[in-house]
Amino acid sequence: MDARLATNLAGVQLRTPILTASGTCGYGSEYADVLDYHRLGAFVTKSVTLRERAGNAPERLVEVSAGLLNAIGLANVGLERFRAEKLPFLREMPCPVFVNVAGHSLGDYVEVAGTLDEEDCIAGIELNVSCPNVADGLMFGTDPELLRQLTQAVRGVMRRGRLIVKLSPNVTDIAEMARAAIEGGAQALSLINTYVGLSIDATTRRPHLANVTGGLSGPAIKPLALYNVHRVYRDVIKQQPIPIIGLGGIETATDAVEFFLAGASAVAVGTALFIDPRIPVRIADDLARYLGDHSVAHVSDLTGKLILPD
Repeated sequence: MDARLATNLAGVQLRTPILTASGTCGYGSEYADVLDYHRLGAFVTKSVTLRERAGNAPERLVEVSAGLLNAIGLANVGLERFRAEKLPFLREMPCPVFVNVAGHSLGDYVEVAGTLDEEDCIAGIELNVSCPNVADGLMFGTDPELLRQLTQAVRGVMRRGRLIVKLSPNVTDIAEMARAAIEGGAQALSLINTYVGLSIDATTRRPHLANVTGGLSGPAIKPLALYNVHRVYRDVIKQQPIPIIGLGGIETATDAVEFFLAGASAVAVGTALFIDPRIPVRIADDLARYLGDHSVAHVSDLTGKLILPD
């Protein structure tokens, strides 16, 4: 792999700064035949909760202009089945693995994170406090004091893995939430998660989703995601430096570079994987060419280098 792409993410060494976004590749085996994990920076699983969840009723996914609206509802196999059925594959992954963890309560998060931290094949936990399509999904992600308490509690039971907090854009001040997560012990931030959205069938006069609303992802939210990454980098990370994983509509190496310039140290690809599962590898190859064409010594040299008007 190209050494210019090697990235240190909160102490975890990545071959490239390109990750998969949680919820888009299942638990790894689902994409094993079409995505070369040897060439991926890191793999992020779909959410794991303490108990198995069936998720929301269908319809749960609808394509909209320049994106997807989903209301999957954190459907997952639960902690015990995850350990028994999914970890064997993840133990053989040739890249670092982060597990996205969600919960109903602080206790749920602590139990799942503490249990998974005992597994050497897991590089860290990504706290999902920002899912907009479950009843309690935004509780921790919209209250800075609750987020601080949750992050502190989870960090307290993690002795080995890294702790990433995934932030919601559905807040008044995302910088305030970023500060709260860092004060609680976050070692990296992932932003942004999806925006709450609504899609309506004009013929039936009903929502397309059974849940009524869902989370909007894809190119439609990229300018908003870039703004949030830049805002958090400018107002928080410069004073309290930890890495940002930027995501929201990334499809090309140019998209990735824009996120780096805004302040990200790594990026995650999500919705684009439904178009072409090989996109993360192509982005890494094209990113290496970009570095050569623009005489950039290392990808980290791009982070936060957005040039603003005087």
